[in-house]
Formats: sequence, C-alpha cells, structure tokens
Amino acid sequence: MKFCSSDGGLLVPDKSGKKKLVCIRCGKSFPMTKEKVILKEGVKSKERIEVVDSNIEVNPKVDIECPKCGHGKAYYWSLQTRAADEGETRFYKCVKCNHKWRDYT
Repeated sequence: MKFCSSDGGLLVPDKSGKKKLVCIRCGKSFPMTKEKVILKEGVKSKERIEVVDSNIEVNPKVDIECPKCGHGKAYYWSLQTRAADEGETRFYKCVKCNHKWRDYT
C-alpha cells in the first residue's frame, strides 16, 4: 500500500487507466513507480470452516428453579449493570427452555 505524502490518504490507481496513483482524500496524483500494485476485489475463500456444535455453553450451571418451566438447572453469569458501589447483577438462562432472567443481589 502507498499513502499520500500530503495528508496520509490511501493511494489507488487512477480510474482513467493512466499510470498514476490518486489520493482518495485530496485527489492529488502521483506517478506510478515500478512496484506492482495489486488490487483484489471480491476475493472468495475456498476454505470452509465446519461448525461441529453451535450450542456450546461456556457458562457454569447452578441449581436454581426456572420461573417459566420449573426446571432445576440454569446457566449463570454476572455483570456490573449499576453503579460501582452497588452489587452485581446475576443473569440466568434455563438449560431446558432457554428462558433468561436476572437477579439483583
């Protein structure tokens, strides 16, 4: 990549086909040097990533009753949602029905 010496904008090949580079910010043109300028548009990756399990849960499970379905296990995580001098908020997600609720402690 090359950059404009005036304002630091990216230099791209001139669209008119002339052998010069043009700054995308100020429009100033510079002569194209012997270095290769390679433009790649719409490059598609041939490598595919296989998703083995998209429902992997990383949060710990606790014994707590879901208020929606009554199941006895839920995932939990904590966040500081209020002022720093107040307690954190615990969030729960039921293992069975995926219902989410919070507990202010």
